Amino acid sequence: MDLKPIKQSFSVPYEYQLHFTRDLFQEENDLFLNIIRDYKDYEPVKLLFVVDRGVADTHPQLLDKITTYCEQNSSNLNHTKTLLIDGGEQSKNHSEYINLVLKGINDNAICRHSFVVVIGGGAVIDMVGYAAAIAHRGVKLIRIPTTVLSQNDSAVGVKNSVNIFKKKNFLGTFAPPYAIINDSDFLATLEQRDWIAGIAEAIKVALIKDVEFFSYIANNAIALKDRKLEPMQYVIYKCAEMHMHHISQGGDPFESGSSRPLDFGHWAAHKLEYMTNYELRHGEAVAKGIALDVTYAQLIGLISKEELNYILDVMKEIGFDLSLPLSSKEDLDKLLAGIEEFREHLGGRLTITLISGLGKKHDVHEIDMEIMKQAIEQLNLQMAVK
Repeated sequence: MDLKPIKQSFSVPYEYQLHFTRDLFQEENDLFLNIIRDYKDYEPVKLLFVVDRGVADTHPQLLDKITTYCEQNSSNLNHTKTLLIDGGEQSKNHSEYINLVLKGINDNAICRHSFVVVIGGGAVIDMVGYAAAIAHRGVKLIRIPTTVLSQNDSAVGVKNSVNIFKKKNFLGTFAPPYAIINDSDFLATLEQRDWIAGIAEAIKVALIKDVEFFSYIANNAIALKDRKLEPMQYVIYKCAEMHMHHISQGGDPFESGSSRPLDFGHWAAHKLEYMTNYELRHGEAVAKGIALDVTYAQLIGLISKEELNYILDVMKEIGFDLSLPLSSKEDLDKLLAGIEEFREHLGGRLTITLISGLGKKHDVHEIDMEIMKQAIEQLNLQMAVK
């Protein structure tokens, strides 16, 4: 008997939504209620809240407001429990945090028609999203990001991950959230470095996709540094919009290929985070990675010296420290090893996104290590002088 291969193909549509609000759990704000009610309006929906401890500390009314809000809307919201998780990259480095969330899902009988609601920075959202994606092969997730970086980039994508084997995001899933809710009130309590750090992702997407958006960032650099909310809200909105559009229209939402333009500046960033024991914020490391890659792009003739200086000046005006924390040849070698690690993370052919002009992405498939060393030296010398 000749048994021919059975082949099948299918497509699954994904839809998720990004909302903008203020004071989400204030009694008169019905946004969260309506999101849950739109999913199921005939019985209460189980909700497990996971909250970044740092956010709870800086917003001491938050936990009580969540409890009161759910009690007032108990015909639709069944608040089972709130878990507090230490924030920052450490939440992605230790399995105890994943296990705590998984235990919460199990103990509170959170099923595929229930919701995990995570409130916090990008690292906590990454980790909780990973736990939600592997429990019951996926329970529904609502992300409420509380930093600039998570509101404009990490929380609006479809990726979830944790770190292992000393490699960032080695374990992960592609699992779109049910919804993301950006509450601008959370931004008011950010440390200055966290306020600034998230702008790096906006600079990234502007440089590879939209010269007019980069001009807006440049023209508002001082206002952004000075914590003016209106330009920051526009930067968050525009960056999130472009990020989500890339996912839906880029043709590779689950990154099956080797080209990942949204990882511009990230090969060095991921390595620098690890080398500094994650003392560098992700956005701070991305800024350094972008600065290095545009310096390299200038050295190989992709952009002009004027364009390079313009980019670096804008980033410095916002408040970024663009120097690379390398104190020895060993540090240099460790950083350069990040290129091969990045290729492994991508899979297949090495593809590094650079730019050939403002708003023009340009992929390369090899890096000249000697020129990259020159770029590192030049960048650090330039930062030391100015």
